[in-house]
Parts: sequence; C-alpha cells; structure tokens
Amino acid sequence: MTPPVARPRLVELDLLRFVAAVVVMLHHFVGRIAGWGVENHHNMPFLAPVTHFGNLGVDLFFLISGFVILMSAWGRGVGDFAVSRTVRIFPAYWFGVSLSLLGFMAIGQTPAAGHGPLAPYLPNLTMLQTGIGVPSMENVYWTLWVELHFYVLIALLVWRGITYERCVAFMVGWVLLAVFAQEADAVPLMAALMTPWAPYFVAGMAFYLIHRFGPNLLLWLIASGCWALAVDYRQATVNDDLAWPRVWDAAITGGVTFAFLIMALVATHQFPAVRWRGFTVLGALTYPLYLVHESVGRTLDELLRSHLGRWTLLAVSCAAALLCAYLVQRFVEEPLQRWMKPKLKAVLTRSRQRSRPPVRRQTPPRSTVEAAR
Repeated sequence: MTPPVARPRLVELDLLRFVAAVVVMLHHFVGRIAGWGVENHHNMPFLAPVTHFGNLGVDLFFLISGFVILMSAWGRGVGDFAVSRTVRIFPAYWFGVSLSLLGFMAIGQTPAAGHGPLAPYLPNLTMLQTGIGVPSMENVYWTLWVELHFYVLIALLVWRGITYERCVAFMVGWVLLAVFAQEADAVPLMAALMTPWAPYFVAGMAFYLIHRFGPNLLLWLIASGCWALAVDYRQATVNDDLAWPRVWDAAITGGVTFAFLIMALVATHQFPAVRWRGFTVLGALTYPLYLVHESVGRTLDELLRSHLGRWTLLAVSCAAALLCAYLVQRFVEEPLQRWMKPKLKAVLTRSRQRSRPPVRRQTPPRSTVEAAR
C-alpha cells in the first residue's frame, strides 16, 4: 500500500495531551488539599466531585500514545526508534526524579518506607525501578513503566517492518493474547502484554490507521472492541480513596467513552479549526508538567498549608507547577535533547558500519594477470 502524502502536525493532539495532564494534576492537587474520598468533597465544592475522576486523564494519554508512537515509528528502523524514544523521555525524566529527591529532602519525607529518599533515587533514574521492586519516587511514574512495555512491543513490530497488514495482525494478536493470558492466569505474559491497558494502545493504533489510510469496518471493529474491554478493565481499578457507590461505574463508562470518541474525531479529521500554534507550545509542556507536578504540589502543600487557604494553595500550586514545567522544557529538555540526539545517532551509525561484513578484494583470474604482463 502506498502511503499518502504526509499531513501537517496534529496540534489537536498537543491540546488533548495538555488537557489530560492538567486533569491529572488537578486530580492530585485537589485530592491532597481537600482530602481524598467522597466525604471530603465539601471542602472544595463543585471542583472536588469533578477532579475525583481526574485519573481518567491517563486513559486519554494511553490512547494518544498508541496513535503517536505508531505514527513516529512508521518507516523507521529499531535503532532510530530507540534513539527517538530515549531522547524524548529521559532528559526531563532525569530532572523530575532529581527534583523529587530534593522535594522529599526539603520536607523530611520519603517514597520508600524504612529508607531515606536517596535509596530509591538511583534505580529510579533507570526507569526500571518497578521491575525490580523499588518504589517509584512519584506515583505517576507507573504510567512510564506501562509506556516502556508498549515501546518494547512496538520495537518488535518495527524490527519486523511496519506495514498496514502487519499492524492489523499485531493489534488483534496483542489483544487476544492479553485476554488469553488473563484467562490462564499467566502472570508473566500478562505483565509483558499489559492486559488492562492493551486496549488503549491498540485502539490508538487503530485510530492512527484510520487517520492515515481512511476508515473501514475492520478498524472500527477493533477500536470498538477495545473500547468495550477498556470500560470493563477500568471499572475494576477503583481503589478505596476513589470508591463512590452507584456513581463510579457510570462516571468511568462515560469518561472512557468520551476519550475514545475524542480520538475517533481526531482520526476522522474533525478538528479543522484547531490550528493555533500555541497548542504546540502547550503540548511541549505536557510531559514536564506530568513529571514534576506531584513533586511541586506535595512540597508546597507541606510548606504552605498552614499559611494559605485551600483555593489559594491550589492556585499557587498550579501556577508553580506550570512555571516549573516551562523551565524544565526550556532549559533542561531542549538543550539535553539537542546534545544527546546527534551523539546517539553517531553511535548508531558506527554500530551499523561495524556490523557490515568486510568487503573482500577479488583476486583477478591468473590468465588475466598473465595477459597483462
């Protein structure tokens, strides 16, 4: 299949990513300031009942990730894909982990019971801490571990060579194997395939294929099936802090459905008016904001709670988190990406050159040598 002409940047995805990050931030800030649970909603009326379900911003993140990562991986080799992901996720992450360490030290707390904040710091820098049982410096890092699983799976597809047909087979196979693994209680396979979150990434990939090649019944069936699975999985993730009898199921179903519908609109080019370049700036702030907001919010809450009212503290925390995200993006993320990318690409080029078999000189036939004499 001949790929269509490249389209302009999808700034609507930048906007959606930023909105998702803000929703997650408000979920954490309001929950901490007002108190978790339905019984504390009166402390910040009107806002707390809404932000109670702000963790659904993660669902939108995973859908967008499936869309964007497939788009960015298309036509690349495994090495190029690995370089692009490394440069994209680690510079801001390293700063975020270090900021978390400083924040915990400033308020005398730790993310690891029985240990100081320095103990989990080094494992967290690798982003592999969850795999070895070390607590994350910030709770939000669990999504990065899920994303890392997705990158590994996509790398396998990239290694095989991305085509439309292979994408469809990969998507359907992933969902089916994830469900079979759950049925068999095959914990290692469930961990590798991320059973509860696979529908989001697969649906995001389906939406990208719809966006790039046009809709068809098969892709809509894949996306719809993933939506049905995602709703069921998400309803099972309620924890004690967020339990809301007779409300949780309906709100989760509505929130997940809304996220899928928004991505369906993106896939079918229904945002022609969303072209403001400022959305690209907001999109650039999304990842740093997601990484640092908990560190900033927790530190300010501990230091200022006794001096400020709830609403003032919320406003100050949001403003500080946004400012910190901008500074990280401008003075940490961008410079480190510019420094790392050419160096990693140079290493990749040298590796490719060294892996090529040496060119052997062919000895001319003896008759040719004698004739030359």
